[in-house]
Amino acid sequence: MPEIEGIVVPLVTPFNRDESIDEGALRVIVDYLIDAGVDGLFPSGSQGELYALTSAEKKRVTEVVVEQASGRAFVMPSTGAVTTRESIDLTRHAEAFGADAVSVITPYFIQPSADEQVEHYVAISESVGIPVLAYNNPARTSVSFTPAMASAVAKRAPGFVGIKDSSGDLTNTLDYMQRCPPGFRVFVGRDTLIHAALCCGCVGAVAATANVAPELVVGIYKAYQAGDLTLSLELQHRLDPLRHAFNLGSFPVVVKDAMELIGLPAGRSRAPIRSLEGKAREQLIQILKDMGKLG
Repeated sequence: MPEIEGIVVPLVTPFNRDESIDEGALRVIVDYLIDAGVDGLFPSGSQGELYALTSAEKKRVTEVVVEQASGRAFVMPSTGAVTTRESIDLTRHAEAFGADAVSVITPYFIQPSADEQVEHYVAISESVGIPVLAYNNPARTSVSFTPAMASAVAKRAPGFVGIKDSSGDLTNTLDYMQRCPPGFRVFVGRDTLIHAALCCGCVGAVAATANVAPELVVGIYKAYQAGDLTLSLELQHRLDPLRHAFNLGSFPVVVKDAMELIGLPAGRSRAPIRSLEGKAREQLIQILKDMGKLG
């Protein structure tokens, strides 16, 4: 098993004008990110528009990313779904096609209880032989997978090895480390907290901004690993405006628009989400210029 740590990119899913998946563009983006030094790839996550993809599309995206990565970075597809049955199906498919691990978002829309969430993750973890990580994103799902729940799953399912926490609450993020067994892998899922989370013991970050500025996000991690905390913090401050720019439009279009502006084939988001226009687009362009991503 590869080391599940470092900078992981929640890949965008490129679409053609008819909203079909642009597999050629996806391969280009995979190569771009690996060449920039990222450690892992996280297809079909929130930034990848998981809510807009069918199960068949999620499976195909996994196949393309695993094939294109070809062992150069670990691949950890998002295999969460509303039901345990579909989550297990997606997770088994990911294992069969060579994924190194999976990340499973909490069931959304239905708001399951704590006991139901624990049983959900235990069942998924026991269905495969590859590592399973949870994905906590309460702002998107209206469900919190708490440190206590994570601890309960980890005690019952050895294959349950970590979590991506996108709560934005660093206290919550760190509590997973306190409650779960030694070696439990905690990734921060809020791009403005990468440096702080690393300083507090997180093994890495799943950062949507890395689709646009992978060298900057990787730089934060590498500087920290080298013991240069001053540089790591400086790079964090350079990255922050791009994360704050997410408020310029409807999620997840800002990252896709930024990628298109710097020449990457991210394509459009699926309707009803639309690209930025007017002042919001001008603000994004200025942020990219200030970051040195646009001339």
